[in-house]
Amino acid sequence: MNTTETTAATSVATKIAIQGIKGSFHHQVAGAWFGNDAPLAECMSFPALVQSLVTKESGLGIMALENSIAGSIIPNYALIDNNNLHIIGEHYLNISMNLMALPGQTLSDITEVHSHPMALLQCTEFLGRYPHIKLVESADTAESARYIFEKEMKGIAAIGSPIAAELFGLEVLAGSIHNIQNNQTRFVIVKTQNSVLPPEQINKASVKFTLEDTPGSLATVLNVMNNCKLNLSKIQSMPIAETPFKYSFFVDVVFEKYKHYQKAKTILELMTTQFKVLGEYKNGKL
Repeated sequence: MNTTETTAATSVATKIAIQGIKGSFHHQVAGAWFGNDAPLAECMSFPALVQSLVTKESGLGIMALENSIAGSIIPNYALIDNNNLHIIGEHYLNISMNLMALPGQTLSDITEVHSHPMALLQCTEFLGRYPHIKLVESADTAESARYIFEKEMKGIAAIGSPIAAELFGLEVLAGSIHNIQNNQTRFVIVKTQNSVLPPEQINKASVKFTLEDTPGSLATVLNVMNNCKLNLSKIQSMPIAETPFKYSFFVDVVFEKYKHYQKAKTILELMTTQFKVLGEYKNGKL
């Protein structure tokens, strides 16, 4: 367990919703946060994961938000916002991407590679050396490995974790094939109701806001954050569908004292046309 909050959260949760199946990277985060015996709801897409939470099939969910190589998973920001989910924690996982296939094959035997789109994006340099190999997007890294195992598919490889290879009896043909060796993915723990930590334990927050389309409006907001001693660790813009070429901003801030964040929040609620707290939690990098 990561925190006192996590212990309390799991006591009321029936299941932990993850994107993918056992052997996926989401599964690894579930084990790190909630223990290896936590009951899981395996979801083949992020919308299905959110639906599992909304319908109360699951009590908590784990969602990848960004990767240090492939960047942000922008649709997941919208899923969290549109479904009023609350971020109650975060976890950074070191990612090792491996090419795996049924035993007894070599790279020269492989004609197709199946994996999640984000996994393929993290391995473009390696895959670029083999232009004859067809890339096939799938719902999950571990699901791709299981599919190859169950269908006994020769000539087909998957990209995923060493755990997936072990679970499904596949042989790793090439290990650590991601573009940059320091490869991390940031995952967030979400639920439909906010789980409030004591203020003294909170040192990170995720917020969303929109602004009037006036010169310098974003710069003014950033100055307020700076003056209130907030460290901006992430900013992500997203188009507002109803108003072309206008944007919402999703921002993560880190702070030493909750009162500094609270002061900034009070000011920003007045300065912005819409202000929403998506989560207040502990910084996962500490």
